[in-house]
Parts: sequence; C-alpha cells; structure tokens
Amino acid sequence: LDALVVRLAFPVAAVGFAALAAERGWGLLNTVALPPWLAIALAVVALDLAIYFQHVMFHAVPLLWRLHRVHHADPDFDVTTGARFHPAEIVLSMGIKLAAIALLGAPAVAVLAFEVILNACAMFNHGNVTLPAGLDRALRRLVVTPDMHRIHHSMEAAEANSNYGFNLAWWDRIFGTYRAEASLPQERMRIGVAGITGDERAVSLPGLLAIPFVDDRPATVLKEESA
Repeated sequence: LDALVVRLAFPVAAVGFAALAAERGWGLLNTVALPPWLAIALAVVALDLAIYFQHVMFHAVPLLWRLHRVHHADPDFDVTTGARFHPAEIVLSMGIKLAAIALLGAPAVAVLAFEVILNACAMFNHGNVTLPAGLDRALRRLVVTPDMHRIHHSMEAAEANSNYGFNLAWWDRIFGTYRAEASLPQERMRIGVAGITGDERAVSLPGLLAIPFVDDRPATVLKEESA
C-alpha cells in the first residue's frame, strides 16, 4: 500500500516540478519554439529513453543493483512486482527523473502523460498473462509485452541483463539489449535472484528492506522450498 501511495504522490511532484521548470525557463525545450504537440511527444519519448538508461545503470553499477534486486527478488511475476521497489531506489529514481525533466524542459502535460503511460505499462508488462504469439510479436514492435519483460526477470544473469525497456520496445533493439526468447520456455523459466529468491528475506518487509545490505547467500530457506 505504501509503495502504491508513493507511486501516486511522486508523479504529482514530478508534474509540479515540470511546471516550475517551465516558469523559470529551464531545459532545452523551454529555449526553442516548437508546436506544443511536438514538444509533448518529444518529451515523452525522451523521458522513456532516460528511464531505459536508468534501468541499465541500476543493473550495471553494483551498489545500485543491491537496491534494484529487491524488485527482481519477487518469486512471483505479476502486477504487484511492478510496485515492489526499495524506498532508496524510489527516491534515487525520482531524483534522476527530476534531473531529466529539468535538462529537457519537459512540459507539465508531457510529464503527466508519461507518468500515466509508465505506470500503466508497469502493470501491463509485469502481468502474469501470456498473449497469443502473433499479438505478442506485433505489440513488441512498439511496446514491451509481459513475455518480453518476463525474460528480464529470469534468474539467469544473461537474460536478466536484457530487455530493460518499460514502455517503448525500441531502445533494447537500438542499443543491443533485446532478447527475443529465454533459454527455457517461459512456463519453466526460473524467476528471481539466485541466493535471495526462495529465502525468507524475499517475502517479509524487514527482509526486503535488508536485501541491499546482505550477500547473495540464503539465510533461511522457506519451508515449502526446502520440503
């Protein structure tokens, strides 16, 4: 519930910050004369690209990965996974987003649209659903589908370090991080973080908050896992 409240409150703050940036003339788009529709479209796409690079960074930098693995440690891939983040990651992500808004000069309307799209896509691509193969292939030309993003939640490192996009599927193809299929069929793919998923830390709030500060070795394996 707290994570959902934060996911509602922070977008409001981002929109307010965008309005402040426009008032003070901060950012690239506030220095050029563009039709409003074009400025909004460019800002939404640019913010999505910023989120892609942020996601790559949270995997590539060991300290940031310690925070981000709270999200990946979820043993069940479903819509709740999209709201499962360490508070420190949420705060850092907000700081990165505000910096991107300030540098870009994103219109407040664009930030609002981006936040709605981002949260809708987070629920969609973390959904525990399988689309018909033809529909999935067609949608992947534009957006990230559940099957595409589920590969990113694989316990296999090579698969987890792919398919970083949240909304637009272009970035993974452009930057060479796209993976069309996992090594195993999706229904047999192991989800989570080795050494943490299946541990009691992955299901209790104190355990989740402590994940960034512990090593990858299991502390106590859940009874159902050890049975």
